[in-house]
Amino acid sequence: MPDGGVAPDVLMHAERISKSFGTVPVLFSVSFDIRPGEVHALIGENGAGKSTLMKILSGYHQPSSGQILFDGAPVTLPPDGLAEDLGIVLIHQELNLAEMMTVEENIFLGREIRRRGFLDRAAMRADVAALLDRLHLDIRPQDRISDLSIAQKQMVEIAKAISRNARILIMDEPTAVLTSAETETFFRQIERLKAEGVAIIFVSHKLGEVKALADRVTIMRDGQWIATQDAAELTPDAMAQLMVGRELSDLYPPMREPDVDAPVMLDVAGLSSPAGVRDVSFQLRRGEILGFAGLVGSGRTALFEAICGLAPTSAGTVTLDGAPARFHDVAEARDAGIVYLTKDRKEKGLLLDLEMTPNLTLLALDRFVRRGLLDRAAEKAGMERAARRFDIRARDPKVRARDLSGGNQQKLLLAKVMESDPQVVIIDEPTRGIDVGTKQQIYHFIAALAAEGKSIVLISSEMPEVIGMCHRVVVMREGHVTGLLEGAAIEENEIMLHASGLKGRTTHD
Repeated sequence: MPDGGVAPDVLMHAERISKSFGTVPVLFSVSFDIRPGEVHALIGENGAGKSTLMKILSGYHQPSSGQILFDGAPVTLPPDGLAEDLGIVLIHQELNLAEMMTVEENIFLGREIRRRGFLDRAAMRADVAALLDRLHLDIRPQDRISDLSIAQKQMVEIAKAISRNARILIMDEPTAVLTSAETETFFRQIERLKAEGVAIIFVSHKLGEVKALADRVTIMRDGQWIATQDAAELTPDAMAQLMVGRELSDLYPPMREPDVDAPVMLDVAGLSSPAGVRDVSFQLRRGEILGFAGLVGSGRTALFEAICGLAPTSAGTVTLDGAPARFHDVAEARDAGIVYLTKDRKEKGLLLDLEMTPNLTLLALDRFVRRGLLDRAAEKAGMERAARRFDIRARDPKVRARDLSGGNQQKLLLAKVMESDPQVVIIDEPTRGIDVGTKQQIYHFIAALAAEGKSIVLISSEMPEVIGMCHRVVVMREGHVTGLLEGAAIEENEIMLHASGLKGRTTHD
């Protein structure tokens, strides 16, 4: 918020907060406040400083300058999550739960109730049952975390925060991996928390959700405060423009129609797999962007994992550039000219504790070996070339992959798969958890690859993305293809009719 005093109803006020890591400044005199019973959205491009500010507000980082007022008094927040004792709880984007323990054990982890030196399991179970009932959650205290859905795990994190008497709940991209139905359930929980007076800081790249959920919105750009406004006064387009500082009317690049006589690069016929893929057939031509749409669980990812050797097939054929193909692993697929860019860049796409360069070259390591030894100079040149081509931004070329923003991680992953010079590129959820400005870049990168003659498969749960980017769209449901849409038929209602089973027929009928 702009300077000018602290309103009496403010629970926490951060005043002129700056932060540097070594000699690198990342926040510049940012002010921000949160009120009880309010959802205050914090938005900005990747690298805008949102995560750093959140960690300062929750005590994980100390500011280089500026001060924080809590309940009207200056406070130095204790480090390493101990600010939870003050009621300030940060829920990280990567959930912090012990998978093999129960809901009850996770909620009381580190602060177990004891009686005469022994764990009082009955008291803990009763408290957790009451908490879950209060939040209207269909979860039992004895349920194991590993058996829960992602949405249920998110709710357990919320329950854990509430059990610590949270007064301020800070949430980083809480809906990034939730379905539409799960997101609606999450929204209902947020409304209940608001009604109880909990202050919520909500960080999201989904501007439609920000509009629907937030009371106020603060926009950051390049480590600086840009604006704080009531959400009712902002459209998603206005938020996007404030975030990036430019007009985004050209979010999607102009559609360049592929040559109708271009050769078929990937021909899949009657493919089935033990993972639930059933009798799927399609063709992909050179220079085409072929979309795959469908609801969560429709089988899109399972289909391409089977094609690329990540999972077995049980029937059907794959032809790549005119030659029969059956891959047992991703290395065989890569050598044949087909690569898969996973939707889970942190768990399956990148080695987070390594620097950018080994991440870039790992898939195409043979290209950087000279006389049996790794050519470090060639690796460095490759990294510099990839950074220019895909606009990968880092304050230090030796930065670990985990320390890059989400957008730069995704650009690095795209650069990594392109190092092997593939002819067919499968991109699964290309812009998940990425800000709108970087989305625009990714879309233009994809269009440029198609213009170069690469054949692209784009798997996405974001309807505007599919409609704005793809020449044709295959719609799947329960492992089957229910429709192939072209031209004017590529629109939201038509896709949903096929995805929900209300239109189209499966290939085995």
